[in-house]
Amino acid sequence: MSELHNYLLVGAVLFALGAIGFVTRRNLIMMTLSAELMLQGVSLNLVAFSYLHGNHQGQAFAVFIVAVAACEAGVALALFVALYQRRKTLDIRAWRELGEEGLVSGTGGEEPPIAPVLPAALESPRLTPAGRVPDISKRRADNRV
Repeated sequence: MSELHNYLLVGAVLFALGAIGFVTRRNLIMMTLSAELMLQGVSLNLVAFSYLHGNHQGQAFAVFIVAVAACEAGVALALFVALYQRRKTLDIRAWRELGEEGLVSGTGGEEPPIAPVLPAALESPRLTPAGRVPDISKRRADNRV
């Protein structure tokens, strides 16, 4: 039973360090690494409990956690590359500037509008042509039987 307490203590320490790192850091890469640390702490606890109970359910959940962490790292890397190309920084404040214009933030005490108000005369979006447009009327006249 004391082995379980040791594993749970290490898992709790990993989760706490990850949570502290996520809250205190402003760099996006460090925040992602802190989130990964929290996921590893949870998976360590799941494996410890599955060993205690003699089943493999916790280990299966840990495999899913590792798969989710890998997907999260891939998506985060793509977002970081896109943000760095635009802003030349990975500071978290650059993410806050990417919000939609005209939306009210929740800090002013006012409730945000339910739906955005659209202007009265709004044109529909049009697709640009992707090459030469064929003239179908000439083809129909030539191919009539």
